[in-house]
Amino acid sequence: MKKEDLQVVAFEIILHSGDARSLVHEGFKLMREGKFTEAEKKMEDANTKLLEAHKCQTSLLQSYASGEEIVMEVIMVHAQDHLMTTMTLREMALEFLEMYKQVNHSLKFGEICNG
Repeated sequence: MKKEDLQVVAFEIILHSGDARSLVHEGFKLMREGKFTEAEKKMEDANTKLLEAHKCQTSLLQSYASGEEIVMEVIMVHAQDHLMTTMTLREMALEFLEMYKQVNHSLKFGEICNG
């Protein structure tokens, strides 16, 4: 694989995972505001972007598996870091979403019982 082709794949991974990261952060804001349906949608959209990044990564792995020589570059290491940290961030955001829902439900239940 040519250096330029590898760089294109790396930048595509960075682009899609960066978009996903922004969506996750938008989701966090919606969670804090109690807008859980909208936050869930942001998490779904982030997952779609992560899947796009993962497809880029998979194409690179398939090329490597078929015997194509791939010379690793720093930009690809950066791209992989972007992808993996964003995937982890999304997983944590999904946990936070469930916690926010539970806290919100408990607060509403307390208001009903005490109100």
